[in-house]
Amino acid sequence: MKRREFITLLGGTAVTWPLAARAQQRAMPVIGFLSSASPDGYAIRLHAFRQGLKDTGYVEGQNVAIEYRWADGQYDRLPALAAELVHRQVAVIAAAGGTPAALAAKAATATIPIVFAVSVDPIKIGLVASLNRPGGNLTGITNLNVEVGPKRLELLRELIPTATIIALLVNPTSPSIAEGFLRALQPAARALGLQLHVLNASTDRDFDPVFATMDQLRADALVISPDVFFNTRIERLAMLSLHHAVPAIYQYRPFVAAGGVIGYGSDETEYYRLVGTYTGKILKGEKPADLPVVQSTKVELIINLKTAKALGLTVPLSLLGRADEVIE
Repeated sequence: MKRREFITLLGGTAVTWPLAARAQQRAMPVIGFLSSASPDGYAIRLHAFRQGLKDTGYVEGQNVAIEYRWADGQYDRLPALAAELVHRQVAVIAAAGGTPAALAAKAATATIPIVFAVSVDPIKIGLVASLNRPGGNLTGITNLNVEVGPKRLELLRELIPTATIIALLVNPTSPSIAEGFLRALQPAARALGLQLHVLNASTDRDFDPVFATMDQLRADALVISPDVFFNTRIERLAMLSLHHAVPAIYQYRPFVAAGGVIGYGSDETEYYRLVGTYTGKILKGEKPADLPVVQSTKVELIINLKTAKALGLTVPLSLLGRADEVIE
């Protein structure tokens, strides 16, 4: 081959390589990951989500891309973030940031498949028509974090047998969760002879007045309702509950690791793995209308023994024996 011909051939090859790379990139499906929270504290969940994708044959950066949109606890940003993903023409939206993210995704598109992750009844809030046959472009995963609310009261009563006044912290900007959680707790509170006092927080500046109110009420314990806003403020809530000497229970392990006394709720690893699995199934061609809504049923009980001692509490052996993990 003559030198000029070789150079021409090499030059032509150099032109085709980036074109081929761009074509391959265009062919890679894109997932839109929409969350009401922030990436901080989401490492466990994202790992589980990616594991669910991997179980269905998808690996981020290899054969699927993920575009992340975080509202950082500001729910009013979600509609615009969902609209961005729709404009991006993603293949599927994983609305894995609680009820506000799911509702924003549903409002943004009636055609792009959506996999939601919520702790409330998806029929009652209008996400799907049926659990077995969702219909439309949505399906997803639910957890037990509202249903096990009464059990949280029982655990507090077991830990503090003399308790009579319980503070309940809710986020009023997410009424579907706040009201549903309160309805679940009221009968259990009456049965246990407990007085529930509802306190509201939806911004960081609300926390100090809320805990000051708890001091005035002489609350024996605090139940924090399941809400993505609180998920992103776990360390501060744990610190405040310790500072004000109010034993607090929440749903996830990171709260207990940060100094909360008890965690009881759905296993977030199983929960987000299922979200990833369903997202992968849709990428493979299954329709959300035909995928039944799945409930994540695994719950875990975690106790921080060090925090209990700091609060002057003796954890009963019966409670310690049932714990999935004891932090010392």
